[in-house]
Amino acid sequence: MKLTEFLTKENIRQGVIVSSKKRALELIGKIVADSLNNTPDGSTAENICAIECFSQLFKREKLGSTSINGGIALPHAKLPASTDSMLTFTTPISVFLQLENGIDYEASDNKEVDLIYAIMLPSDCCDKYKDDLPALAEKLSDKSLAKQLRAATSSEEIWQYLEYADHQIEPNE
Repeated sequence: MKLTEFLTKENIRQGVIVSSKKRALELIGKIVADSLNNTPDGSTAENICAIECFSQLFKREKLGSTSINGGIALPHAKLPASTDSMLTFTTPISVFLQLENGIDYEASDNKEVDLIYAIMLPSDCCDKYKDDLPALAEKLSDKSLAKQLRAATSSEEIWQYLEYADHQIEPNE
């Protein structure tokens, strides 16, 4: 899986200020919900709730920290299909946050996290993507990429680094 495969430029945030892991997950939930609720005609459908997205991420985080060490976290969760939703959530949605300051993420290396790549998976096709998480973690753990992402001064610059990494790390795709 490429870093940009399920990420859009609109779901990248640079210089984010949050006080805790919980606040970061709340922001991710809001971004995912906003992304899912935007319809092709530009209108919005308030069917996917940011609270539900956050709740699923938080529930997964209670099982164990999704920090991959080195100041990077890879929170991920399944989002169950909503029975009253007219939207079809069939592919994962990713969010990238570059934090202004590191936060305690209960990482095993005790380092504060300042880069977060989150992915929300549709519950009915999680098995299809389960092998992709370790590959994403490996790509995000690249020290050169992490240094570039931390130094980026705009969302566009972050996008360019992630795209470049996709082509450098996976030249045959």
